[in-house]
Amino acid sequence: MRLLIEQPRTMSSGSSNFLLVPIPEYPVIDCVPNKNVKIVVLGASNVGKTALIVRFLTKRFIGDYEANTGALYSRKINLDGEQVSLQVQDTPCVSLQDDAEGLYCQEQINRSIYWADGYVLVFSITDLNSYRTIQPLYQHVRRIHPSGNIPVIIVGNKSDLLRARQVPDHEGKALADELGGPYFEASARENHESVQAAFLHLCQEMSRALGGGNGEKRKGGLHLARPKSPNMQELKRRFRQVLSSKVKSATAL
Repeated sequence: MRLLIEQPRTMSSGSSNFLLVPIPEYPVIDCVPNKNVKIVVLGASNVGKTALIVRFLTKRFIGDYEANTGALYSRKINLDGEQVSLQVQDTPCVSLQDDAEGLYCQEQINRSIYWADGYVLVFSITDLNSYRTIQPLYQHVRRIHPSGNIPVIIVGNKSDLLRARQVPDHEGKALADELGGPYFEASARENHESVQAAFLHLCQEMSRALGGGNGEKRKGGLHLARPKSPNMQELKRRFRQVLSSKVKSATAL
């Protein structure tokens, strides 16, 4: 599979908790993509969701991020010679309830699950509790999309920290087999290829599942559409606030 990506410029939203990474289009063409690929990345706190996304899209590793309130990364890509519109939704963390059977899950995450076509479920191999969230998280996705094929991959991040490992490789594979998706161990810090392989596999599965290439949900599958990303709307609002504050400060001087 061929995925062409250019290095992006990075822009931060100042004092807000949003990280906006505008990804330049490659190749530069004016035609409208004939397929929309929507991915959401889900997992517990401090498993490296944002680091994995940025590593995939930019080949860079950034070790320090502001608190994750969710960001939408969007760009056009050339996937196996076909123009595709790729959107990757980052999300806040999920956590197990006290009874370890349910999830604490923000409504924003539910909207993201409702909207997406494919799912990256992430845990850290150094954090057993983050691994324990994966099965109930998958079940939560299934409740929102009770019918149809759900393209999903399980990613055990931080594979470079072998001495701190709490989740054996075979347990990750066994869980992935149970849930019906492939398992990838990856290191956002040390190994871009491992991250690339995981996301590319999901993109390929989603491209096949979406079939006709008209950007619509496949029949019997994820047929529910989500309104415009609340994250992007909120981001624009925060930008307006920042600009307004700067204008007021300049006027006061």
